[in-house]
Parts: sequence; C-alpha cells; structure tokens
Amino acid sequence: MLGPVDRAGRSTATAELTVTVTGYDELPVVHPRRLTLLRTAAGRRIEREEGAGGPPPLWDLGTVGAAAGARCLVLGVDGTDGADAAGPAGRAAAAVVGDRAVSAVEALWGTAWAGRLLLELPATGEQFVRLLADDRPGWSDLAAVTVSAPGAPLHAPADRVLVNPEVYARLSDFGRQVVVTHEAVHVATRADTRAWTPLWLSEGIADWTGYRDSGRSARQIAPELARDVAAGRLPAALPPDAALTAGGEGLAQAYEQSWLACDLIARRYGPERLVALYRAVGAAAPGADREAWLDGLLRGRLGLGLAGFTRLWLAEVRALAG
Repeated sequence: MLGPVDRAGRSTATAELTVTVTGYDELPVVHPRRLTLLRTAAGRRIEREEGAGGPPPLWDLGTVGAAAGARCLVLGVDGTDGADAAGPAGRAAAAVVGDRAVSAVEALWGTAWAGRLLLELPATGEQFVRLLADDRPGWSDLAAVTVSAPGAPLHAPADRVLVNPEVYARLSDFGRQVVVTHEAVHVATRADTRAWTPLWLSEGIADWTGYRDSGRSARQIAPELARDVAAGRLPAALPPDAALTAGGEGLAQAYEQSWLACDLIARRYGPERLVALYRAVGAAAPGADREAWLDGLLRGRLGLGLAGFTRLWLAEVRALAG
C-alpha cells in the first residue's frame, strides 16, 4: 500500500519481503517491511527500509556470515570479536554440533522429517531477545529456542533455532550438544506436536533425546531437582505447562522433572513406546477434561493410568535423594 506524497517528495509503502534459504526452506519466509520512497527526477527510489512488525530478519542486526555442515546451516551476525559464538569460528563449531544433533534425532525419530537444521546466531543476548520479538522476562536466560518463521503462501511455518550467544558460550561442549539436540527434536516433531501436548512431555522428550546414551546419571542430569529432594522439597504432580514457561519460578526443576518422566517411560517400556506415546498424544485432541484424556492415552499405551504413572514417577523423584 502506497501512502500520500509529502512536500519533500517522500511517501511510505508497506510490502512483504520473501526470502528462501535454499535447501532449508520449503516455502519462502515472509518479512513485513515499511519503505520510505523518495520521488526524484529519475523516478521513485527507496530511501529507507525497516521492519513493519514481528521479529526482524537476522541481517537487520548486522553483517551476516554462514557456515555449512553436512545437514546444518548456521547464520551468524559478526560481532566485534571474530572468535565469539556468532563469529566465523563459532559458526563452524555450531555447524558440527548441528550435524551431530540431526543424526541423534534421526536415530530415535526416524527420517519422516526434513532431516536438516537451520541455526541463527545473533551477536548478543539483546539481539537474541529481539529475534524472539517477546519481551517477557526469562527469555534472556535460555540457551536456545525453536521458532516458526512465517512463510508464504498461507503463512506456513519455517523452523529456525535461535541461539543465545551469551548463554551458549558459557556451556561446555557437552552442554551445547544437549541444547542443540533438544531443539532439533522440536524441529523433527513439529508434525506430531499440538497445542494440547503437555509441555512436560514435549520438553521432557526433547531433553531425554539430548541426554540419550550420554552415560550421565539421573543426579547429574537433574541436579537442581536432586537438591530439592534432599532438602525435603518434593513435587506433588507432574509439572504443569505454566512451570515450563520462560521466566517461571523453578524452571530448571520443572525441566528436570519432565526429563525424569520421559526417562522413566523409556527405561520401563522402551524408547519406541515413548515415541509412540508422543505421537498418540498429538493425534488425539482432548475434550473438556484434559486429565481424563491423558489418563486414557496412558492406559492405552503404557497399561496404567495417570495416577499410577505419577506414583511411579514420584518414586523416581524420591530416589534422587540417593
């Protein structure tokens, strides 16, 4: 839409910029833009271009470089230090981590997904929050988030894994691998994840995949929860969705509780049953009584209801006291 021309010959227009990352986007990603046009003797030219709502594209934040792995592409904003997480060395290292994450996810979830990962690495934590376009507290503490960029036509989503360079840089190599594998699970399970999927299941299964075959003990994987148990602070039920939202109190413990629930299913029934349960949850929408719906799914897939599963899980939680 083109606005009126002022006395200086300027007008504004709104437009949609579509971008396709070859090999990673099935459909173009849409970025709403606001253009300032200047009328000259040679015709109109674009004097200024800026975002018009939603998260900015990565290149609005600075000069973008790329590093390609076999199945992972990393786009990063160059900072002042070429050795930082988003710089050339950081991008190359992240591509290796991404390749390993894709292989780890395929080993459990199969190949019925794109089998590739696109990571975006801003230069700072502040840029990370800007890319999320969400100013709620807590986001700056996260190492990475999977988001859906709006696509065209019909605004079909395209997955992006946004990495917080300041948190990511503080992690060990093992921690970085767990984080990226966790996010790769969210990419791979998009078709099986619905708004009604309990967050303890979606976040727990992503963490479980990340830690799978790591050789780490439950107390090593869930140290915050283990400390709470040792101090006599035990949960009464599986974590609600609100407990797994950024900025929530006890977020680390809620994630660890979720991992423990999925680990219990995988050890007792096998990883295949854990995956089958996840897909069954996404395939059947709940009615008015979400708890009864989940109870029925657990009975059908695991042979015990929600109350019985919760009792087994609480026993696992108490065992963390050592």
